Amino acid sequence: MARSEPRRAAVLGSPIEHSLSPVLHGAAYAALGLHSWTYERVEADADRLVEFVAGLGPEWAGLSVTMPGKRAALGVATEVSERAAAVGAANTLVHQADGSWAADCTDVDGVVGALRSAGGFTTGHSGLILGAGGTAAATLAAFAELGLSEATLAVREPARARDAAETAERVGLRVRVERLDSVALADAAAAADVVVSTLPAGALDAQAAELATAGCVLDVVYHPWPTPLAAAVTAAGGRIATGLDMLLHQAFGQVEQFTGLPAPREAMRDALAEATGNELPLPL
Repeated sequence: MARSEPRRAAVLGSPIEHSLSPVLHGAAYAALGLHSWTYERVEADADRLVEFVAGLGPEWAGLSVTMPGKRAALGVATEVSERAAAVGAANTLVHQADGSWAADCTDVDGVVGALRSAGGFTTGHSGLILGAGGTAAATLAAFAELGLSEATLAVREPARARDAAETAERVGLRVRVERLDSVALADAAAAADVVVSTLPAGALDAQAAELATAGCVLDVVYHPWPTPLAAAVTAAGGRIATGLDMLLHQAFGQVEQFTGLPAPREAMRDALAEATGNELPLPL
């Protein structure tokens, strides 16, 4: 199908009404001259995702997938990237010429890009992750790509860290699981080359100063800004990356896989900054 012909793409998830993905993809398609391309939001849980994908025609270029359908996305694909298999989830589905779907996890790109561009990360061997959900799994894969060799998972309930620990094993990281309420956070953060908090807003506000002993921190929360953790890291002279940086950097790979063209990074960054009130610098 020629690029001048109408193509469709969408983001699937639940809830989905506040997704910023249409801002990023819309800006990308406009900058690339793909004026017949559209990108929409589709409300879909995991079961609905499977049903929806099965009914799509050749005009569909690709799908972005957010929660709760990232694991289900693997099941509809006949081709799964190595990193998506390692994470156990896919946020990207690309329609192939034969009608099948290929799955990837550009969430890994999101963490890598956020840590390098906003967090100033260059090199290191150990990382500390707070939480053990899907974002933590993608972070472990990102740590391996960044050259780290070990990670500590600080979690509320160690039994729930099994999936993340399996991801660490698949990407070759040594991992230690600790109970969050028994970890000396200041010491753990100071010993780590990078700290990533995947916890929801407010979960560790009281411990922000302890975590700020790390020089490079990624806080997936970005609203309201600044978060207590971001303020503490900045005051301590460290570098802070956020979930908004992750969102931006994961979208570059999606656009490239959907269109076959280089992502217009500045146009996408500027559109996202405008849509979020220019609160964050979003370095490239």
